Amino acid sequence: MSAIWVDGLFKSYGDLEVLKGLDLEVNKGEFYALMGRNGSGKTTLTSIISCTSPPTKGSVKVQGYDVVGKADEVKRLIGYIPQENFSCSKLTGKENLVYFARLFGFSKKEARGLATELLERVGLAGDADRRVLVYSGGMRKRLEVATALLPGIEVLLLDEPTTGLDPSARKEFLGMLRDVNEEGTTIFLVTHIGEDAEVASRVGFIEGGKIVLEGEPERLRDGSRLRNVIEVETPFKGVSVASVLRPFSDEGRLQETEEGYMLYCFEPEESLPRIVRALDGIGCQAKRVETRAPSLEDVFFKATSKPLRS
Repeated sequence: MSAIWVDGLFKSYGDLEVLKGLDLEVNKGEFYALMGRNGSGKTTLTSIISCTSPPTKGSVKVQGYDVVGKADEVKRLIGYIPQENFSCSKLTGKENLVYFARLFGFSKKEARGLATELLERVGLAGDADRRVLVYSGGMRKRLEVATALLPGIEVLLLDEPTTGLDPSARKEFLGMLRDVNEEGTTIFLVTHIGEDAEVASRVGFIEGGKIVLEGEPERLRDGSRLRNVIEVETPFKGVSVASVLRPFSDEGRLQETEEGYMLYCFEPEESLPRIVRALDGIGCQAKRVETRAPSLEDVFFKATSKPLRS
């Protein structure tokens, strides 16, 4: 039985059609990451799976239960972590977990026992009696994941959970998610950050309200035939700079970044000095030119011709 099964899903808000016949299957016990740009429909999909928004057309099931006809059963099986923090900053970590456990129907004694167990599970046992107000961003996210791991929850939905976390906190948080998954919980992670999706066992790209490509991270990279990425930091950007760089990029794919541009090239060693000379020729001395291996964000760009992050 699939943990999440989506068949021919459509969702419209007035005249705006966000999801357009989307199909998706997440296996039980899988760690699935859904990558997409802002406005691509990924949050809308998550809201339907979590029974907070009805589909316009199509079928969605969680652990075999339909999200429309069996919403109460679905809600008992899922833990949902939105992008915004929802834990109470005035309460301690333990008080937050006791509160949520009581909402799930556990007695006061059971709730206290579960809170202690869950805090240990997410690495916050030593901070159980501290107010959430003094927690770091990463600690607060771990606490909120703990609320979604109460007994009976089998599927964990996370919508952009690492937004605002520094690289160290993000790495620690994603490692915790991997551990939770290895203990048997199905994880459905929504993100626009390629590094987040790297920890998943399978990744799907959503664009235009549909899944356009999916597979294991390594297979996606191999299948893209992208071999190298050249990052060029320039003192200024514009049509003239882009025109000079585009011929050096495989199939003319050129992505603008905050610092300059990214090119995709099979033989960067040969191209690097030529790129520097070409930029010098238009009075644009490169600040930095480096090569790196392709990421999932690069694969997404090749598959959709659109960058994940502006």
